Amino acid sequence: MSLTASLAAGGAGFAGAAALTGLVRAALQRHGVMDRPNERSSHARAVPRGGGIAVVGVLLAAWLALWLGDACHGCGALFWVALAGALGLAAVSWLDDLRGGLSALLRLLAQIAAVGAGIASLPGEGLVFQGAVPALVDHALAAAAWLWFVNLFNFMDGIDGISGVEGASLGLGAFLLALLGLVPAELGPLGLALAGVSLGFLLWNWNPAKIFLGDVGSVPLGYLAGWLLLALAAAGAWQAALLLPAYYLADATFTLCRRLLRGRRIWQAHREHFYQRVVAAGWSHGRTATLIAGHNLLLVGLAVASQQGPIAAWAALAAGALLVAGLLWYLQAAARASCGASEQV
Repeated sequence: MSLTASLAAGGAGFAGAAALTGLVRAALQRHGVMDRPNERSSHARAVPRGGGIAVVGVLLAAWLALWLGDACHGCGALFWVALAGALGLAAVSWLDDLRGGLSALLRLLAQIAAVGAGIASLPGEGLVFQGAVPALVDHALAAAAWLWFVNLFNFMDGIDGISGVEGASLGLGAFLLALLGLVPAELGPLGLALAGVSLGFLLWNWNPAKIFLGDVGSVPLGYLAGWLLLALAAAGAWQAALLLPAYYLADATFTLCRRLLRGRRIWQAHREHFYQRVVAAGWSHGRTATLIAGHNLLLVGLAVASQQGPIAAWAALAAGALLVAGLLWYLQAAARASCGASEQV
């Protein structure tokens, strides 16, 4: 892996996202594109919505530059399909951010189209399950997992800083795995570009946020991060691909299942995720995002450890499961404790 190319991609992503987000924010304010608080919001004032225009634009430019250059020669001839899919999702999501009212079915169909086409862009043979199932079944399962990840990334974008923290963690994990020679080298620059862009956006989105991603950011960002995770799994690092987003996977999946059991619409906005409940109970966005960032760094370490042999792999997965379960328990306990203290006052 070219360390120079990786550092250049990360640095350019950081600087580009930081600068362009400021320009986009000013334009959104001029045109009145604002996210106004309602009963399901975790913020109390109107904030410009649409920072994803800058984030996704810079990330797509960085990934395209890496693909056209020598730093991503192993990404495959169809890598452009994934980039086009992200661009298409950004366009559909931006229409929804502007006008609202786009049906859930229309958005889902756009995501299915992007994911279905994007499966062909995975590097190598693109077999995420390493030949354990027939290729057609492998692609179908990978597409379903990717589709879920796109949506959960969008669902989890509910407080200041959380999406930037998650994007930076996933990108850093992919970079370290490539740097240590545990996955194909071309995934390193792509990961560091994702991390750089996410950190650049965090300058504007950290609590108190001056701008939000909007669906134009969270949907295609989840799509591109999902591609990177599937590429890790297709390269044999499936344990790492599970560990890196483990908190997002657990919080979103558990919350979705709980809402389904209660007969609620899973696509409707709400404040029932673990991180949202602790914020509603009185924690600041910054404190919550910092806690998640710390746990994500531990998951990055476990992802690296998981590639040190079969015993290490299973031990890392077990440790990751305990770590995430502990975080969910802690957030729930903290939310209950804060609510109880408020009631006593």
